[in-house]
Amino acid sequence: MTTSKYRAAVLGSPIAHSLSPVLHRAAYAELGLTDWTYDRFEVDEEALPAFVEKLGPEWAGLSLTMPLKRAVMPLLDEISETAMSVEAVNTLVFGEDGRRIGDNTDIPGMVAALRERGIEQVESAAILGAGATASSALAALARICTGEVVAYVRSDARAAEMRQWGERLDVEVRTADWADAEQALSAPLVIATTPAGATDVLSGAVPEQPTTLFDVLYHPWPTELAARWSAYGGAVVSGLDLLVHQAVLQVEQMTGCKTVPVGAMRQAGERALAERG
Repeated sequence: MTTSKYRAAVLGSPIAHSLSPVLHRAAYAELGLTDWTYDRFEVDEEALPAFVEKLGPEWAGLSLTMPLKRAVMPLLDEISETAMSVEAVNTLVFGEDGRRIGDNTDIPGMVAALRERGIEQVESAAILGAGATASSALAALARICTGEVVAYVRSDARAAEMRQWGERLDVEVRTADWADAEQALSAPLVIATTPAGATDVLSGAVPEQPTTLFDVLYHPWPTELAARWSAYGGAVVSGLDLLVHQAVLQVEQMTGCKTVPVGAMRQAGERALAERG
């Protein structure tokens, strides 16, 4: 592919752990984009405006992770409806005219990861947790869930936030106390958005015939909940699946390539995680 743009990178703080370079470089190698580079840069909210301003015309795009997903928004010329719906941009693409275009590939990435496992639509779902990833999960469920979503949270403030997100995204949200989170495991689709270790206590309550679990963690993997879920024959979608599918969409937008090698990207991610131990 001939283009004057050939550089991309992931920004965030901390950033050393990011798998994005592994995934994007694997895609470039498979696509024959030998001139393309993808790097990582430690950039916080304060440093972001100056970093973006100094980028030259060779830059195709940026992946953005915490804490930059909201901080980047004032710097953009255009923001997609998807990104606006959750007030979070994880993808910045530089147009030929220099315009800065923001998007969120986490949401369609979640939908694509579920579709890969045959989940096109569910009648109801449960979300464990109420942070930023939970709002993205709600936005994904707005596309595939026809009924109620129950969010299990630890505080009244978090419960109120999730109900507000539900209203904003036009999703029917009911909140429940984290103490009752075992009840979530019988839902047709369970999305765990909590930090490492938070769902370990629930592993003993996995039903004998579990449905589908989407656990957004990927290291260490599997989580206790995911391991028990798999042992009982349930379908499990991992955080790596999400990372791969959101990265596929980023590669498409940044390079213009419409056929991106999902398998090669996943294998590269699996190898990198295995090396971490």
